[in-house]
Amino acid sequence: MSRRRRASAGTAGTGTDRAGTDRTRVAAYAVAHDDDGRILLCHISPSVGVGDVWTLPGGGLDFGEAPEAAVLRELAEETGYTGELEGLAGVSDRMFHDVDGADRMHAIRILYRVRIVGGDLRDEPDGSTDTCRWFTPRQARNVRLGELARHALDLPRSGQTSRPDTMSPADSVSLAERSAHPEPARPEPAHPEPAN
Repeated sequence: MSRRRRASAGTAGTGTDRAGTDRTRVAAYAVAHDDDGRILLCHISPSVGVGDVWTLPGGGLDFGEAPEAAVLRELAEETGYTGELEGLAGVSDRMFHDVDGADRMHAIRILYRVRIVGGDLRDEPDGSTDTCRWFTPRQARNVRLGELARHALDLPRSGQTSRPDTMSPADSVSLAERSAHPEPARPEPAHPEPAN
């Protein structure tokens, strides 16, 4: 849904007003974990323009498309995997605006727990993401994550009633391995989640 409105795009008194657009975007995202507790993430393509950011597989609904169908379609498009819905993981929303604040988007994001049931992991050809891979919670916290992916790391996995531990069996490495290959600290991302 879009609506045109009058918005000031310049400094006060310059007379540089332009019409702005308000729109609502509904998107569905997959929160998928493997048997080792790793989470599936996709890297946002440089062409999107938000920098080096990892996010959940997913994206906007096509007109008339059910959110449950959209999340499975997006998962297949971005990762090559086929999935099966396990349930609703959550719903959130966020406001985005362009640099001058004239165009605004209200993003409604539906998160589903998804179990991978087939397919082979591959990169998305010519899409909003350029690669995808599995991360342990520790590894994921050491890359630049979009806000939605950070939120998903704190969600309980299927069958759990509380927040997952930040250590999974896949995170278990010896002290010698950790000191031989220390993980670099990464700053929190400053860019919002893209509107893919």
